[in-house]
Amino acid sequence: MGREGGRIIRPARFAMKRDPRPGPAAHSGYIATAIVLLAALFAPGQARPQASAGASTASAGATIPSAALLQPEELARILRSPGGEKPAILQVGSHVLYAEAHIPGSEYAGAAGEDAGLKTLRDRVQGWKRDRPLVIYCGCCPWDRCPNIRPAYRQLRALGFTHVKALYLADNFGADWVDKGYPVAKGR
Repeated sequence: MGREGGRIIRPARFAMKRDPRPGPAAHSGYIATAIVLLAALFAPGQARPQASAGASTASAGATIPSAALLQPEELARILRSPGGEKPAILQVGSHVLYAEAHIPGSEYAGAAGEDAGLKTLRDRVQGWKRDRPLVIYCGCCPWDRCPNIRPAYRQLRALGFTHVKALYLADNFGADWVDKGYPVAKGR
């Protein structure tokens, strides 16, 4: 840094264009830009994208394709429908959460974010037909921060399972399943 005629000269990477307007007006452009960016970040419904056919969530897109995401209302409809083959449902999160509340008929398959949990998952599906329909879910926390769902999905696909769906719980199991009145079991 140096000085030139009373002005501080910054290296190019820190250089900012000087606004010729005096006083607070010089910052109004920056303030307007900040307001627009904040409004975009915190606009209702924009915090977590809903997965739909043809779209994927930002963090899951690289590892779980949108076609493999299942919305809670879709799974509830499948479970309510009479007849037809029901998928095997595996909870791949915390056992404490599973014991508190889980989808009826689901099985605890280990916290897939840990090596021991992945081993439990592998042991649980050993001997299953690779084309068996499977639904995995966690719901421990917001989808984009879940440490369990992506490792479980990758593990099952690596084992050759071809019909794996991940239940998309945007916030958590309580908000996206229990609070919506979908069926719940407790214990185990």
